[in-house]
Amino acid sequence: MSEKDLATLCATIEPEMAQSVYVYCSFPDFLLPDGVVPLFTFREVEGLTAVLDLQDADSYALAYTFKARLITLKVHSSLEAVGFLAVVSAHLARAAIPCNAIAGYYHDHILVPVDRADEALSVLKGIRGTTV
Repeated sequence: MSEKDLATLCATIEPEMAQSVYVYCSFPDFLLPDGVVPLFTFREVEGLTAVLDLQDADSYALAYTFKARLITLKVHSSLEAVGFLAVVSAHLARAAIPCNAIAGYYHDHILVPVDRADEALSVLKGIRGTTV
């Protein structure tokens, strides 16, 4: 069952970092190369944004930006929850760590710079001990 209560979400956040390094690519023609399997895509007026595994981007010689690690917040957050990502981004902002959030059906996910990923994970784990 998905959770809406902000205090419960913060208390049970359970951040977990994936091993892969991901990068952002843009495809103005809205077409991914055959065989490319993105972590996610988003259609913008300027083109298709695709977040890909760095190894895939390199093997296809694709231009990219923002090398990042993916941190999944393992609590099953409701898509109607209010304030959860605001708390997450505020904690990361206080540590001067940029983040890019993605809401999935079951969990929220955060992409953070590779060189700050361990620190970001620690900051997110620290949310469990705070009051909302």
